[in-house]
Formats: sequence, structure tokens, C-alpha cells
Amino acid sequence: MTRTRTIFYDCDTGIDDAMTLLYLASRIRAGEADLAGVGTVHGNIDPLTGALNTLRVLELAGIKAGEEGVPVAVGAARPMAQDVHHALDWHGTDGLGDTHLPEPAGRPAAEPAAALLVRLARARPGELTVLATGPLTNLGAALLLDPELPSLVREVVVMGGAFDHPGNITTHAEANIWHDPEAADLVFAADWPVVLVPLDATHPTAVHGDWLDRLAAHDTAAARFAVRVLSFYVDAYTPVLRQRGAVVHDALAAMLMLEPELGEYTQRAVRVELRGELTRGTTVWDARSLPAEDTRRPVRVAVGSDVAAFHERLLAALTSL
Repeated sequence: MTRTRTIFYDCDTGIDDAMTLLYLASRIRAGEADLAGVGTVHGNIDPLTGALNTLRVLELAGIKAGEEGVPVAVGAARPMAQDVHHALDWHGTDGLGDTHLPEPAGRPAAEPAAALLVRLARARPGELTVLATGPLTNLGAALLLDPELPSLVREVVVMGGAFDHPGNITTHAEANIWHDPEAADLVFAADWPVVLVPLDATHPTAVHGDWLDRLAAHDTAAARFAVRVLSFYVDAYTPVLRQRGAVVHDALAAMLMLEPELGEYTQRAVRVELRGELTRGTTVWDARSLPAEDTRRPVRVAVGSDVAAFHERLLAALTSL
């Protein structure tokens, strides 16, 4: 494993975000990561529900959160320039597969998510890695709050986009980018190091029946929770995959953040289509052998990963808690 990362996690805590929180919790307990704060955003669910889900999952994993531990801040409830949409068909009305779990012990912070990110980045300049697995509204707002933010952040790792892979919410657009294209384009235009983990990399990592059965064989509270919420996700994904399984997109971004050597990458400037009638929210790169010059800082785009290693490390994390 790489050296300890100090992480600000920006998410829309549905099912794959919950799996990612459990993965991060295992790395925190192993001393390989430090979670400085969490912000939640509209996307899979509304951000208040997402914050409560985050507290539930961290508490289940034995990570102190809320007033006495990791701050969890509620962020933007809607995109910058369009109506809000939630992914209830994929994550349930509660964001966790209609499990309707009890209230968490901790409470969300009073501070908005974008303000929390700016404050933490200013308190720990050069240390913070931002992991974003939901729409990028909070990051866009933080850039507007503090134009110096890119110089204060070590790296931004984003799960989002699609290039040589179909979209998962429209024919061309991936959900996290489509939910707020303007904010995403602000993030890709900023002068900070960005790693983008698109559907091209995440879809090949789908977990299938044998992996799910191995997870179900473990009788710990975290494993039972994971099996319970993943069952809803599997039901949603099985018609897409044409076999029993699911794609745990967000966990791949978290794993490549901590173990970048597990990925394969290309460097390209990335832009987001903002006006196309059929293509709004599409991530665009110049994939020609001689791409045109671009004033934007290149984004490191994951185009593949060590799928077997991802499966084994994720399973080990979920069963270690």
C-alpha cells in the first residue's frame, strides 16, 4: 500500500458509496488512510439523507463520526443550472436499498459541505486528497468560494464520465457528470491534479454471483449489511449485466486513489458538453493520435484496472470489519 492519504470524501451516499465507505473504513483501521471529513450532495439521494446514511455506515464500521469524530456535512441539494434528479430506482427511497435503518447516533455538521472542504484544505495545505463519487456541485461551489483551492489540494479523484463506453443515464452521459455538467466542467478546468475514473474502467469490474456468495458466507455485521443493501443493487443491475451481479463504481475510484498502480491511465484534457440536445453531460476528450493543443491541465483518466485485485481487495475490506 501507498503512504497514508488524508481524504475528504464527497459523495451521494447510496449503495456503492456505502461500500466505498466500508472499504475506506478498513483502510483507516489499518492505518493506511485518514478521513478528514465527508460532504454529501444531491445525486443518488438528497444530501441530508446521504449524510445520515454516511453516519450510519461509518458507525457500523467502528469509525467515530459526527460531533465527536469525522465531520459529515450536508452539501448542495440541487445542481447549478438544472433540475434535481435522484436515482431511487437504483438505490431505493432511502438510498440504502429500502433497508430503512435506524437513526445514526451522530448528527451532521452545521457547516455546509463546500465550506467544510475549503476550511480543511486551508488548515492542511497540500495534504488533502478529495475523493468525489457523486455529482460535483460541492467541488464547484468550493472553487467559487475560494479560487486558491486548487493550490491547497494534493489531488482530486473523481468517479465519473464515459468516453469509449456508453453512458448510464443517457446514451452518452454518465450519471455523476450529467447530474451537474456545469460543476463538473469547473472541476476539470481548475488547475489541480485530477484523476478521473469513468465507466470505461468501472464497468469491467462488475462483481458477479461467485463474489456475492463469498461475501454472504461471512457473518459479521458489516458483511451482513453489505449483502443486505447489495441485494437491491443486484436486482437493479442484473438486467443490464444479463447475469446476477452489480458494478461497485465508487469503490474502484477509492482503491485507485490508494493504490494507483492497479490502474491503467491516459492523459487528456477533459471537457463537458453543456449544450447538446442529446449529449449534455457527456465527457469529451481529444483521443486523436495528435490531439489539438489545449489550455486545460490534462486529466489522468483511468482506462482499465487489475480487476482480480479489485475484487479480492474489496472483498477482504468488507469482511475485515
